[in-house]
Amino acid sequence: MDTAKLELAVQRYRDAEKALDAAAADVRAEIVILLESGSEREVQAQVGQVTGWPPRQIRLLVKAARKQARAGRR
Repeated sequence: MDTAKLELAVQRYRDAEKALDAAAADVRAEIVILLESGSEREVQAQVGQVTGWPPRQIRLLVKAARKQARAGRR
């Protein structure tokens, strides 16, 4: 049985997951920077304007960014 195509597809999938994780970390880092210079409500509005994402997703991102910022201060 030839599984070369499957192996290639799996590797591409893993690479895409890593890239998505890295991009998500970058988004959280940028939100942390925005939170340092503005109110949470302003930041949520800015993030929503740039991303077009729904408010619930933005609130989750802001929460994750705050958690990431606290962890980075330790």
